[in-house]
Amino acid sequence: MKTLNRIKKAFVFFLCLLLTNVILAQNLELKIDEVLQSKFKNNETGAVALVAKKGNVIYRKAFGKANIELDVNMKPENVFEVGSITKQFTSVSILMLLEEGKLSLEDDITKYISDYPTKGKRITIHHLLTHTSGIKSYTSMQKFGEVTTKDMEPLKFIDFFKNEPMDFEPGEKYLYNNSGYFILGYIIEKTSGMSYPEFVETRIFKKLNMNSSYYGSRSKLIKNRAAGYRMRNGEYSNAQYISMTLPYAAGSIMSNVDDMLKWQTAIRNNTLVKKETIDKAFTNYTLNNGKKMNYGYGWNLNEIKGVPTLEHGGSIPGYKSMGVYVPSEDVYVIVFSNCGCKSPTDLAIKIAALAINKPFSVADSNFSISKEELNKWVGAYEFEDGGIRFISLKDNQLYSQREGSSSNFKMYPTSSNEFSFEDGFYTYKFSEKRGKKTAIFQNRINKEIGVFTDKEAPKEKKEVLVAPDVLKRYEGKYELQPGFVITVTSKGNQLFAQATGQSQFELFAENQTKFFLKVVQASIEFHGNENGIITALTLYQGGREMKGVRQ
Repeated sequence: MKTLNRIKKAFVFFLCLLLTNVILAQNLELKIDEVLQSKFKNNETGAVALVAKKGNVIYRKAFGKANIELDVNMKPENVFEVGSITKQFTSVSILMLLEEGKLSLEDDITKYISDYPTKGKRITIHHLLTHTSGIKSYTSMQKFGEVTTKDMEPLKFIDFFKNEPMDFEPGEKYLYNNSGYFILGYIIEKTSGMSYPEFVETRIFKKLNMNSSYYGSRSKLIKNRAAGYRMRNGEYSNAQYISMTLPYAAGSIMSNVDDMLKWQTAIRNNTLVKKETIDKAFTNYTLNNGKKMNYGYGWNLNEIKGVPTLEHGGSIPGYKSMGVYVPSEDVYVIVFSNCGCKSPTDLAIKIAALAINKPFSVADSNFSISKEELNKWVGAYEFEDGGIRFISLKDNQLYSQREGSSSNFKMYPTSSNEFSFEDGFYTYKFSEKRGKKTAIFQNRINKEIGVFTDKEAPKEKKEVLVAPDVLKRYEGKYELQPGFVITVTSKGNQLFAQATGQSQFELFAENQTKFFLKVVQASIEFHGNENGIITALTLYQGGREMKGVRQ
């Protein structure tokens, strides 16, 4: 009888444990649903998300439309352009060739491109992998917009950017750089004897049974391809065309969430390279001055509430992507979106936080601080990078605004001297010692220290209303310099401006002819002739004035 009772108790315990796990899984699913549905609606562009723990899929869903024109719903099998997540495949390809003895991370790039103008500087493969080469990134060049539709061989395109002035000395700074990874693709070709597309498809995709992954193509028929879109003037349109020969080893791969889990599993299990080799990709390298850059080879090194993570996102016309891996929990999150207007970056981070039970949340609004205590931290703080952040108080609410930005973020108190932004990613910690006030501003792993200064906050500009027929007069293309054009459009009472190769932004009227931007500290003034016809505009930004003639 005692044995029977023990069996019954054990069974009841097991049943309770099973039910508890089911309830927790259901709660997690609902919370992830809520995160994704906040941005992706059923009748709009969509997303696919997958969450795995210890290699097992615990969440896999699709939202919205894979094709708006054909009214086709998104499904988990859909294939997306992954953008800069491609850099993971490029870096691992380099490490595979390293193990084979075909290259060294300290090789100078002139070993592979003998006529590359390094201007006497030593630029290594390591510099390319870590975005510390100082080479100009071609996506930051104004003239890149002129060639985006052209198919170009790797060496021909390297010629396109190689003579640009260097941004800094090799190893001096970290500056995200697509040119570096483009050159890495060519190095892979030179050392392997295979084209970059052939290398990743035969040496990686086929080996890992990634049967829904491809080197990108706009002409090839690809099963389950999700169409890519952009948002202009509040309306969806097909994504801008770009030749896939240009993102190349920096951003041309296509995949789906299931294949990306195979990829992450292979990385975890050291399938393609040894552990000591792949660990090079996850090392937090330092600059020449010893400062850590929080980047390895193709992965960002970050954290979620103190728990280390490996991350990378991607952006290419029509698509956005974000992957987050938490090594200590063996949790992987991958989210793809088929619109350039809807980034899944913050969502993927929030989902990963939920999956490891360390959720980011809006600060506790019940925590109250007196107006006098809040006012104690008001003022300007100068940070180590030279940036100024202004802390202001309005209606018992603290706000933070960075100099040069018009965005003013609410800060919620978590203690008498600690505050959090609404998403929980950004926090402030203030202190005062011997009359000297300081502020620690933290964005997850990144931490900056600011010192109180007497600089005055910028005065808020007031918007005025301009009639639609007046705004219509400003529409057109204005060339500021060869290849760099600002396109102005209007819709109702709204005016928009889009510079070559950049996103579209709304303009806000300061008066009938002068408008300002809220995303950056800049303004535009329109000029007309004696007949009232608009002939030019002037862009004011960063202390500079640039005049553009209407075409």
